[in-house]
Amino acid sequence: MSETTDGKTAEEFERATSAELNDADIAKDRAILGRDWANRSQEFLSTATPEAIRNFATGYGDDNPLFTDPEYGRASRWGGQIAPPIMAAVLNAPLRGERQTKQERGGSYRGIHAFVSGGTWDWYRPIRPGDTLHSFGGLEAIEVKRSEFAGRSVVKVHRQVKMNQNAEVVGVYRTLVIYTERKKARERGKYAGIEDPAYTDEDLAKIDEIYAAEGPRGREPRHFEDVKAGEPLPPMVKGPLTTTDIVVFHAGGYGFVPYGLKTGRLAHQNRQRIAPFYIKNEYGIPDVAQRVHWDSAWAQAIGNPRAYDYGVLRECWAHHYLTDWAGDDAWVVSQHDEIRKFNYQGDTQFLSGEVTGKTVAEDGRCLVDIAFKATNQRGEDTMKGTATIALPSREHGAALLPAVPAELQRKAADMMARHGELLREGRR
Repeated sequence: MSETTDGKTAEEFERATSAELNDADIAKDRAILGRDWANRSQEFLSTATPEAIRNFATGYGDDNPLFTDPEYGRASRWGGQIAPPIMAAVLNAPLRGERQTKQERGGSYRGIHAFVSGGTWDWYRPIRPGDTLHSFGGLEAIEVKRSEFAGRSVVKVHRQVKMNQNAEVVGVYRTLVIYTERKKARERGKYAGIEDPAYTDEDLAKIDEIYAAEGPRGREPRHFEDVKAGEPLPPMVKGPLTTTDIVVFHAGGYGFVPYGLKTGRLAHQNRQRIAPFYIKNEYGIPDVAQRVHWDSAWAQAIGNPRAYDYGVLRECWAHHYLTDWAGDDAWVVSQHDEIRKFNYQGDTQFLSGEVTGKTVAEDGRCLVDIAFKATNQRGEDTMKGTATIALPSREHGAALLPAVPAELQRKAADMMARHGELLREGRR
């Protein structure tokens, strides 16, 4: 059985990290609702080079040449390569701004398990090669309620506004995080009945058949007039999930900042900074608690049947599904997703969707609404979501980008102006 950095067994570590929610933490969070601060994090990637865009897209399995081939992009409506809009999630350069005081940092929720259970994106303009992204944001909402399988839970919505080096808002990302008083015995019972996957050659052949039929729509426009409510989207498949999938996603640029993955002397320095994040493995070596995403033995030690994916990886899969269907001339305006169940190693996700409505907005944008979901090989829906996509129209012309709300754009300009002032003063 694994030990923690304090010499505890994994079972003792589980008990130590199954604390009860603290009313003082909740009160601290409520006191900072609606406040924005500059994001000082340095992500693995901060600038969207052509190679970074290509590697990020292929890191979640997207081979769309609009994202991966600069020459192809020159003949598109965008005049060059662009990034999949969801790349804004992994790009961040430190933004200088006012520092939070200790009282303004919100609740710490020590010992409480946190799960990212979904998110909502609004996108306003493409990310182009050379763009450096900064961000600001804070806690937008907090709700206290009973969780599905343990005591109280706190549901928090964090908002991050992503802007480029010109203070132009690229997108807004709202992340839903659930903090639960996870009762170990009850959670172990919840997942005890999940069997290990086993695939026959026939099962794999069916998966390969879907892969072989997939592909981006590409340069052929999907016109607004040709889409009908109730129309199904073609299937997409992701998996079966392996450790390799997680490694490739990290290689594509996902950094898990502010914790991060480090090696050598940098790992040593990181252990000094955040010692509780490192838990001894079966050889007595400190390793990241984050290894639940590739180390099934560690996942089992804390109550899960096998290692499991990142919620943000499934968000990228959903985005791949949408951009493949929409084509090069379209624009994904928004995406909302809810992570309903874990996606364990060996699980396969089958994506499906349909058009639920279409409208011509007052500003002339031709918008189509989509509902989508991911279903695993056991027939369980593991993710559900909705999206709005602007399509080109034979009558109205090219797909228009949405306008950034004036107040939001003003806030971005103010944050970048303050960033420049602090740079000139030599302050952080």
